[in-house]
Amino acid sequence: MQNFNSTDVAVLVLELIPAAAFGFAGERIARVAERWPRMLRILLPSLCALPYAWISYSHHIFSWPAAALYAVVPIAIAWLLGQAASADPEQRGTWQDALVLLSLGLAVDLRWLEGLWPPGLAGIGKLLLVDAGLYGFFVMRQLRGMGFDFRLRRNDFWNDWKTGLRELAFFAPVVIAFGLALGFLHPHAHALRPSMLLTWLYIFVFIAVPEELFFRAWTQNLLENRFRFWLKSKNKESKDNELKNNDSKDKDSKGKESEDNARLDRHARILSLVITSLLFGLSHFNKRSTHFNWRYVILATIAGIFYGRAWRQNRRVPASAITHASVDAIWSFWF
Repeated sequence: MQNFNSTDVAVLVLELIPAAAFGFAGERIARVAERWPRMLRILLPSLCALPYAWISYSHHIFSWPAAALYAVVPIAIAWLLGQAASADPEQRGTWQDALVLLSLGLAVDLRWLEGLWPPGLAGIGKLLLVDAGLYGFFVMRQLRGMGFDFRLRRNDFWNDWKTGLRELAFFAPVVIAFGLALGFLHPHAHALRPSMLLTWLYIFVFIAVPEELFFRAWTQNLLENRFRFWLKSKNKESKDNELKNNDSKDKDSKGKESEDNARLDRHARILSLVITSLLFGLSHFNKRSTHFNWRYVILATIAGIFYGRAWRQNRRVPASAITHASVDAIWSFWF
């Protein structure tokens, strides 16, 4: 980052603290916060304005409207997700969820807020949005199945690496073949060196984890719930119509119902995976290009399939982030 001074480092650390707290104790924090007054829970994320105020003041670009924006937007996210939690305890997905995700996604992808930050430090602003989203989905929405869990438990640790590297092994030949054929990848040789590990860690923390949180823990997760509910509702309507024309129930109805549910769950997982991957691919339309980068969109969409597979294996962000960070690192080092 450019113009990176001690204040910038302090603000970066300050913003990483909430993300780390939710990563290591998210459910516990949500249980504790549940005992707080509702108004306090809604207003608390307005503290997201403080990192902006601190860093912008130190760079002499402080703006009251911008500070107000960074106070109001996290409050709006908390309120909307609180409303979603009340209206949708089954977590099938609501318009409030969609509005929050759309707003966060467009703000980052279209760089709406980058001009409010010092040159080279817009990434710190994106972390603020990550913190606001984490607070909203953990504390207010209490969304289940996110898998944003970085506790160093032995079984989870090895399973995450096994799953992440397995999807990397499946994806690498595909992306290299497509990338070379499309003229997107350009091989270049670099010898292995210790600094590559630091590069991988940087990509993992600041690129892979936030993107996997948004696209897999939130988007794919909610879409899967929505499709499961929709498919089962349609299936129930069909079964009810059949029963009207059949006085006796099939003796094997329970077994068939179990098979139907398993089939519909599988279809919901496939649909959510495909649509999330398409959204992930489209989010790269303006990366490394001033025009619509269709090559990047195609490759990122394919990548999203494998990242999504890694996440849904055990519903864990660390697994898909390992695949994601490894792909980006390999691309940086050798393509």
